[in-house]
Amino acid sequence: MRSTTTGTARLTKTHKISAAGITVAMGAAAVAMAVTPGQATETPSIAVKPVAWTTTDLGAHDHITQQAKTTAADAAEAKKKADAAAKAKADKARADQQAASRSQARTPVKPAPAKPAAPAKPAAPAKPAAPAAPVKKAYADNLDGWIKESLDILKSKNIPATYEGIKRNVMRESTGNPRAINDWDINAANGVPSKGLLQIIDPTFKAYHVEGTSWDPYDPVANITASCNYAADKYGSMDNVNSAY
Repeated sequence: MRSTTTGTARLTKTHKISAAGITVAMGAAAVAMAVTPGQATETPSIAVKPVAWTTTDLGAHDHITQQAKTTAADAAEAKKKADAAAKAKADKARADQQAASRSQARTPVKPAPAKPAAPAKPAAPAKPAAPAAPVKKAYADNLDGWIKESLDILKSKNIPATYEGIKRNVMRESTGNPRAINDWDINAANGVPSKGLLQIIDPTFKAYHVEGTSWDPYDPVANITASCNYAADKYGSMDNVNSAY
C-alpha cells in the first residue's frame, strides 16, 4: 500500500522484515498470557531468541570482491596443477633418459669391420748408383812422371814395358826432350821426320796410338805409350830395344 503523503519514505525490504519480527514476538507474548488464567497479573518474561537476519542482496563492491577472490583462487589452483604436470613430465623425461643410458651401457658396441688394407705398391726399383769417377792419379810433369803415367796406361792395356827399358831408350833417342825432332835421317828425307821422346814417325804413331792418350805425337805420355806398343809388337817389349828401331 502506498502512502498518500508525498514526504513519507518507502519501507525497504529490510525494514519490512524487522517489523514482521516484532509482530511475531508480540503475538507469542499474548498467547502465553491467555493460556494461564488465574495467575498473577504479573507475567514472567519469555526469552526470545534473537533472530539473525541475512540478506542476499550484496552490494556491487562486495560482489566484485567475491568474484576477484574466486578468480584468484581458480588461477592459483590452475597454476598448481600446471606446475605439477610440468614437474611430472620433466621427471618422466629424466627417468627415460637415465633408462636409455643404462640400456646403452649394457648393450655391447659392435666394432666396425676393418677395411681391407690397400695392397702396397711395389717399391720402385732402386736406380743403380753411378759408378764413382776414377780418381785421377797425380803425376809429376817431368820425365819421371811421364814414364810412370805411361806405365800405368800400358799395364791397363796389357802392353809389356819397364821403367828402366823406357828411360834407357828415351835418353838415347832424345835425351828427355819431348820437342826433339830428327831432320837429317832417311825419314826426314822422306818427309816424315822422327818426333818426341822416343823419336816415332807420324804414320807409326797413328797406327799404334793407345786409346785414352792425346793424338799429338809431341805429347810425352802419348809418345811413350805409342812407341812401347809398337816395340812390343815388333820386338816383344821396349826392354828389348837397344838401338834405332
